[in-house]
Amino acid sequence: MSPPADRHPSANHYDIVIVGAGPVGLMLSTCLARWGYKIKHIDNRAEPTPTGRADGIQPRSLDLLRNMGLKSAIMAHKPARVYEVAFWDPPKSGAGIVRTGTWASCPSFIDARYPFTTLLHQGLIERVFIADLEKNKTRIQRPWTIKGFTSDEKADPEYPVTVDLEHVDGTAKETVKAKYLFGGEGARSFIRDQLKIGIRHKDPIAYVWGVMDGVVKTDFPDIKMKCTIHSAHGSIMVIPREDNMVRLYIQIASSTDPDFNPRKTATAEEVQAAAKRILQPYSIEWERIEWYSVYPIGQGISDKYTLDHRVFLGGDACHTHSPKAGQGMNTAFLDALNLAWKIHAVEAGFAKRSLLETYEPERKEVAEALLAFDNKYAKLFSQRPPAANEISAASAQADAEQNSAAENEFIKTFKESCEFTSGYGVFYKANALNWSPEHPAQSPVVHPKSTKLVPGRLFRIADVTRVVDANVVHLEQEIPLNGAFRLFVFAGRPSVTARALRDLADNLAKRGSFYAAYARPDAAAVSHHEQHNPHSHFFTVCTVFAARRPEIEISRDLPPLLARYRDHVYADDRWDRRVPDAKAAAHAKMGIDEEKGGIVVVRPDGYVGIVVALEEGTATVDALNKYFGAFCTKKLGEPAAQL
Repeated sequence: MSPPADRHPSANHYDIVIVGAGPVGLMLSTCLARWGYKIKHIDNRAEPTPTGRADGIQPRSLDLLRNMGLKSAIMAHKPARVYEVAFWDPPKSGAGIVRTGTWASCPSFIDARYPFTTLLHQGLIERVFIADLEKNKTRIQRPWTIKGFTSDEKADPEYPVTVDLEHVDGTAKETVKAKYLFGGEGARSFIRDQLKIGIRHKDPIAYVWGVMDGVVKTDFPDIKMKCTIHSAHGSIMVIPREDNMVRLYIQIASSTDPDFNPRKTATAEEVQAAAKRILQPYSIEWERIEWYSVYPIGQGISDKYTLDHRVFLGGDACHTHSPKAGQGMNTAFLDALNLAWKIHAVEAGFAKRSLLETYEPERKEVAEALLAFDNKYAKLFSQRPPAANEISAASAQADAEQNSAAENEFIKTFKESCEFTSGYGVFYKANALNWSPEHPAQSPVVHPKSTKLVPGRLFRIADVTRVVDANVVHLEQEIPLNGAFRLFVFAGRPSVTARALRDLADNLAKRGSFYAAYARPDAAAVSHHEQHNPHSHFFTVCTVFAARRPEIEISRDLPPLLARYRDHVYADDRWDRRVPDAKAAAHAKMGIDEEKGGIVVVRPDGYVGIVVALEEGTATVDALNKYFGAFCTKKLGEPAAQL
């Protein structure tokens, strides 16, 4: 699924200019470079992040990185993995600190493929993306900065953005034309300032923290765990890291201090001294310090993410918050992914330009939820602990419901927030992409009552057996991030759905269908080995039968159009602890009839768009035509009756 061959008027015309090579800029650039776009990507730093900064990759982000084929390169750096969080507080009597509970960082009630947080410094993660960019003939231009820009669609509808760039030492200048400009240059965004977009702060800065990465020698027993520590002397968060390092977030000032200054700073030695006081009766010494910084906690969000849907903002340019919940880089990844596939759908001729109008509301609502959570989390973490007689132990082994009344507010908030912090709690509200009862696609076959899937939420994970080679695979990972919509045909029992599958294929093949309307012009010349997009760059089809693999014969059970995706035909025959009594676990997890089946449309970014029953006749494809017709460039469905 790539744009037309190079059609730019000159060498200084680009599809997009990306400013900033942090996580958000690199994710956007990597996606668009893979899909064939011409990118001017600059960063004002001479090299990638050398040390420190963001380090946490949450479970949902690991899913995404695996889907992009980048997870193995990141895991090759042997990052730390956090499976549990330990809570330390003052004891009921006496001095010091005691462990008052532990909790899984991604508890079992979250159906996660990778139930842990990965900790690795941002620079190593950046380099994984940069290596992938270079494979796709895109390089970061360093150290360059943006000096100005204009956006005028009336003057130039095709390349409305003019961008002035300059080497940081002033020795070279460049002016380029682009279809889009993206500001991923962090909280002090030049592009946001030039657009005069304000930042709304949730609360005044109330706490100042020091953060330190290093190798330590300590008798603190949970130094290899993620820990939240409250003591009479302040608070610390412990984060294990790669190469025997540990990151400590250490409170150094609070608005309750008589001399509080939100711009307060502290030396590394002062922060170390504070850590030693907080950790008593345990000792800690530093063998070396790799990185150290002091920062105030402030939650802020941009009023807008774009003004004209040509110049966009993402990542820290849009939202700032405490780093302790480990959301900054993960939220940035999803900002970029959301925008990347939508720009691609528009520029490749699939979707109307109005699709870009969904970027800001989808991502801004997520950022609002993040800041609301972070605000509560940061306050609880930063506040002085309650009196010792007000604190009760909360055990990881004890039943959560029995102990809920005894748990302190911090632990309760942490547990409630696990789904959000893991990334699986992110959801998008109803719009043209996410079906609702108000969507133009209205039909009795849409959103069957039995379905457990929710439009705007992630597609569920499931194990199935691939028919062609008997490999057990992760269904949600079988289609790579290729910019295409994913059509999961849950085909039920072959003996029951044979006619419905034939009708599905026949109606997909009709000229007025969403599928045929966006067929590849070179389909006849496509290699037999093309697995994902043999017919269209905009759709990949998977078929899942509620049967055991030996019972499935692709050429017999599927019409030719669906059989062409032979590498994406599966047997739903794997047991799943979430639905232990189901005969077809994947069908059951999705809430799809194990006999009659159904179809799930999944957006290119992994979120469910619509669920439709698999019916004989035209109703199924008619409903899908209405769904895609809400945002596609072509009129769909109407000619079908004449063909």
